[in-house]
Amino acid sequence: MSHDPAEMSEDDERPPPADRGRVEYASPHADQVLENVLENVLVFLTCRRDRSSVSLVCKSWCRAEALTRSELFIGNCYAVSPARATERFERVRSVALKGKPRFADFSLLPPDWGAHFAPWASAMAGAYPGLEKVYLKRMSVTDEDLAVLARSFPQFKELALVCCEGFGTSGLAVVASHCRQLRVLDLIESEVTDDEVDWISCFPDGETSLESLIFDCVECTINFNALERLVARSSSLKKLRLNRYVSIVQLYRLMIRAPQLTHLGTGSFSPSEIVQQGDQEPDYASAFAACRSLVCLSGFREIIPDYLPAIYPVCANLTSLNFSYANINAEQLRSVISRCHKLQIFWVLDSICDEGLQAVAATCKDLRELRVFPIDAAENNEGPVSDVGFLAIAEGCRKLQSILYFCQQMTNAAVIAMSNNCQDLVVFRLCIIPRYRADRITEEPMDEGFGAIVKNCKKLTRLAVSGLLTDRAFSYIGQYGKLVQTLSVAFNGDSDMGLKYVLEGCSSLQKLEIRDSPFGDSALLSGLHHYYNMRFLWMSSCRVTRRGCREIAQQMPGLVVEVFSWNNDAQDRGEENDTVETLYMYRSLARRVDAPKYVEIL
Repeated sequence: MSHDPAEMSEDDERPPPADRGRVEYASPHADQVLENVLENVLVFLTCRRDRSSVSLVCKSWCRAEALTRSELFIGNCYAVSPARATERFERVRSVALKGKPRFADFSLLPPDWGAHFAPWASAMAGAYPGLEKVYLKRMSVTDEDLAVLARSFPQFKELALVCCEGFGTSGLAVVASHCRQLRVLDLIESEVTDDEVDWISCFPDGETSLESLIFDCVECTINFNALERLVARSSSLKKLRLNRYVSIVQLYRLMIRAPQLTHLGTGSFSPSEIVQQGDQEPDYASAFAACRSLVCLSGFREIIPDYLPAIYPVCANLTSLNFSYANINAEQLRSVISRCHKLQIFWVLDSICDEGLQAVAATCKDLRELRVFPIDAAENNEGPVSDVGFLAIAEGCRKLQSILYFCQQMTNAAVIAMSNNCQDLVVFRLCIIPRYRADRITEEPMDEGFGAIVKNCKKLTRLAVSGLLTDRAFSYIGQYGKLVQTLSVAFNGDSDMGLKYVLEGCSSLQKLEIRDSPFGDSALLSGLHHYYNMRFLWMSSCRVTRRGCREIAQQMPGLVVEVFSWNNDAQDRGEENDTVETLYMYRSLARRVDAPKYVEIL
């Protein structure tokens, strides 16, 4: 089990080792003095892992740590009940809560599976009157939940909803109306229902405390005049990300009212109908030039490349640039990227081709994070980016720490080159879109490339593998991936031995997600020694049977073992051979009570 008290491990239920068999001679008064002193020390301890270690020393240290914890992180909303969490941690001002597993993003989990915020909102409303911040990821949030937040916490300041769904503009209106000290309202990749409510107009009149307003995922029009007034009276606003219904002309009007911005999401970056009718266009470049503090640019939805020169004045200061919605080519990119010498984070579509990546490698020597997304995920024979662009990045961007790279052609040599040149890599996610694709030159499996990554990149904590892999690749991961915490596997492996290598070797593994791979009960049972140390295991379309899952559940009562099939084809396959379509397994101190009918908890 995890030793993070915020995740409510089983260790919290047993007498700490330091207390077992020991006779206490100190007086109650002395104990109270010691706890008071300890509390004054622990307020300076901010790292979750350090606090976890402190809480395991003895019962009095555990109590003191709980009383001084102001930030609560729950990595799985079903790992503990809301009542239990709020009972232990009484003085929390900030809550971060995660719900559905990541494969929910790939439509491998039905929308009605769970992860409801309602019981947490209700519990926090009664327990945390001083709550100021809430961060939710992959949670089901309703308008009523948002109303509880807005009306229960008079000091509420920050709300971030990432990949959430279930709420609409009505809920946003309540938050805007009631949270008068609101500093942050971030809606990131969430599904927001259009209730035809003008939520922007609901912010109170007068000077606001807004520092960050992100709503680029909201797929409905907004009251621009109200937004312009809001920006004008928000002198502390640093981050503003607009949706695609905001034109470049409107963007100009906002920028001249907020030259203090450091992060900007540009909206559609295309002209309005007025400009198309022949009216005089504003000087967009001058507006960007006036934003001297701008270091992060994103958005560019529905972009017209002719407007790209407008951002030239800020390129020299940019440390982050997100073109993941901009369908631009290598030549258009080159004109921008050649000016971005300080760039550290770059997201882009593969429409820039290998030539665009070569331009990035030539200019961005300080690059730390690169993500290349596919503009078309169809499994064609060739794609716009390949090992050629990948190799250029490996040779030119040697400070790289994180990469997500979608491609259709790759070589072991290119991956090995990155492992040799970019040894500070913490995250390596290579997604070769055609299944079982071998080295494009040698036609060998991609074993040696991934083996080099885990062997040479000593700081690696997150790994996603793809292409044609044999059990040899997984033996490398088990042997060298001692710090790997998150591993994603899709369409890979030869036999159960591959997964056995991982479960027996990766001692730091926290999150393991597998789909469409030939791993069965033998591999699953090989991890019995490790599952209490992990946050979750996800397996779908593998060879795991109900019998194997039931054996896990019987031997590990502190583990929740969910099996389900939510589409007809999967249900038919399961009935025929007892194969489980989806297994989701996670540590927990409480069984969920809101499981839908298709979910069976063994």
